[in-house]
Amino acid sequence: MFITKSIYQPKVFDVLMTISEKKKVKLNKNRAQYDFSGYKVLLAEDNELNREIAIALLKIAKLSVDYASNGKEAVDMFLKSIEGEYAAVLMDIQMPVMDGYEAAKTIRASEHPDAQRISIYAMTANTFTEDVSAALSSGMNGHISKPINTVALYEAINESINKEK
Repeated sequence: MFITKSIYQPKVFDVLMTISEKKKVKLNKNRAQYDFSGYKVLLAEDNELNREIAIALLKIAKLSVDYASNGKEAVDMFLKSIEGEYAAVLMDIQMPVMDGYEAAKTIRASEHPDAQRISIYAMTANTFTEDVSAALSSGMNGHISKPINTVALYEAINESINKEK
């Protein structure tokens, strides 16, 4: 089989979401309990398709999303944000310009009022113990594996929001 046309990424995303929805009936019931209206997260993800999928999953839970294409952009956006603007930062690890570990360290070392409070989660396919340890050592609060486990993602954000209260 050959593909004779170029593939438009949003169309691929729609197909993947349709397939995953058919296989995850239980997850749909769990999704309904998450309503993060009024909260915003910062997503750092350089891969366009991964970013589109993550944004779609976050919007299902009624989150507002700002996104950056690399760690440096994420740091700059965080530093320009007002206190309490973001409920959490979701950080890919392998990105150009500045990786997720360095971005997390830079955020934690900053003078921003939320630098120590904000929950930062690694989002990566690397799930070995040393990868999780590296994320925690860089100042991240946790690790969400890719492909994204939706319940784990929502639970991490829920934990972050409840930590603020």
